[in-house]
Amino acid sequence: MRALTWQGTHDVRVDTVPDPTIQEPTDAIIRVTTTGLCGSDLHLYEVLGAFIDPGDILGHEPMGIVEAVGSEVTDIAPGDRVVVPFNISCGHCEMCGTGLQSQCETTQVREYGTGASLLGYTKLYGQVAGGQAELLRVPQAHYGPIKVPEGPPDDRFVLLSDVLPTAYQAVKYADVPDGGSLLVLGLGPIGEMSCRIAQHLGVEQVIGVDLVPERLARAASHGVQTLDVESLGGDLPDQVRELTGGRGTHGVIDAVGMEAHGAPIGRLAHRLSALLPDKIAQPVIQKAAIDRLSALHAAIDLCRRGGTVSISGVYGGAIDPMPMIQMFDKQLTFRMGQANVRRWVDDLMPIVTDDADPLGLESFATHHVPLEEAPQAYDMFQKKEDGAFKVLFKP
Repeated sequence: MRALTWQGTHDVRVDTVPDPTIQEPTDAIIRVTTTGLCGSDLHLYEVLGAFIDPGDILGHEPMGIVEAVGSEVTDIAPGDRVVVPFNISCGHCEMCGTGLQSQCETTQVREYGTGASLLGYTKLYGQVAGGQAELLRVPQAHYGPIKVPEGPPDDRFVLLSDVLPTAYQAVKYADVPDGGSLLVLGLGPIGEMSCRIAQHLGVEQVIGVDLVPERLARAASHGVQTLDVESLGGDLPDQVRELTGGRGTHGVIDAVGMEAHGAPIGRLAHRLSALLPDKIAQPVIQKAAIDRLSALHAAIDLCRRGGTVSISGVYGGAIDPMPMIQMFDKQLTFRMGQANVRRWVDDLMPIVTDDADPLGLESFATHHVPLEEAPQAYDMFQKKEDGAFKVLFKP
């Protein structure tokens, strides 16, 4: 089959690799029909090479048609159309039973002290072959894959693999009260979808912050109050308080994470770690890594006293300096973590299958690209060229 493989920093290639096979009775094989390019993939493209081997298959946002199932997989069958969650969870351990599928005890990567295994995402999370490929082996397929109806295009459903549950969890974790306000830092796919979901759930005031004009215009087009952080500069906190009665918003979603602009020390640390040999870089990243924290520090500043900061952007630093005096003084609550995909599916499916498409899923992606052109798409997406907002690959 053809698959996108990691070969080095800023070097991904489409290669011919062996077809996946059933290895466990809980496995399934799907023929991928659509698979997404996520901002988290850029972390592998730029930063986390110490935990990837050349030839590893990337991608964690796939959907497709079931080709084969193991003997213990009974809820799906060959021919079914399914979306595959990015986290691999068993459905029967204590963590899954409490709705924390991202902490699944069956697939936890104990060697690195991390949570549930993820598709296409480094040794830190299981080094499981990803979904930017023609075929995908799906572990724990007795529980994970989400069966979806025939008819509507893939664009309607593929975001259930990551974007929709991640954004939905971010909004829920922000815990905005009735009549309250929400600020979203970063209007990429997760931030923009968080805005749409918050509006759909009835949040009265949604404020979006970014520095990319196209992203600001996209959010403003459906009623989000947008603020251009670049033009406001140091006046952003004053502007937010002016819009919220002098207090800041009840909830803030940090949808930026380690990709934050305006954090040169963290960016330099990322670049230096990428140049180190793997055996040296791995402990540096695990024990001494520093993130670009400008977005998170802004979230803490912009949240009102007694409010909640919801972190959906990915961070990887081990010794990040945090403004504890401000966090304590403002009595803030923090919620964060990888999305527990299966936990939110029952809430999301009625919205996704609504004929009115209230979240605008069918027009959410800006680029539909053949898998063979994935290396060029990575470069375009990383540089935010050609209006690239959400890229979907067609194997």
